[in-house]
Amino acid sequence: MRRRLQQAALELFGERGYELTTAAEIAAKAGVTERTFFRHFADKREVLFDGETALSDILNSALREAPAELGPWDALFRAFEAAERLFVENRSFAEPRHRLIERSPALQERALAKTRSLIAGLASALRERGVPDHAAMLAAQMGMAALGHAVACWFDDGSSGLGDHLAQAFRKVRDLSASSPGIG
Repeated sequence: MRRRLQQAALELFGERGYELTTAAEIAAKAGVTERTFFRHFADKREVLFDGETALSDILNSALREAPAELGPWDALFRAFEAAERLFVENRSFAEPRHRLIERSPALQERALAKTRSLIAGLASALRERGVPDHAAMLAAQMGMAALGHAVACWFDDGSSGLGDHLAQAFRKVRDLSASSPGIG
């Protein structure tokens, strides 16, 4: 049912735009009542952000289970690698969702709130690994930026897998930081 509602929302948002689509219309397209819609989702924005809890669980679990000898950046990379399958399995939904978010300020706002929540969870898991507060937050922010870059590149270039794009993004960040003269 949740998947049907999500697919109906995606189609309607694509046809009419997010702002002009109602929860009642999404429910009708999915063949259910508006009440059923609200049993599954708090509002029409949440229909596009349903997978964030699963992503958070995978990332935080993988980060906590990463070998203790790994530094924060390598541990984050491992965590994002653990989430690759979730992205791949949901690409047919995630890619058009990404395009919708790019066109809607209201959805961008929700996406930013969800990203901040993911960053907070990652920073907390890094602090549990002994990373100091500010460094944990910075690493989590940089890791989420690298993930976002990798996913966007993957959507634009289907010739490489998400894992390849993720590795490239993490290498680029490492290379950028290593080649910054005058910092230190």
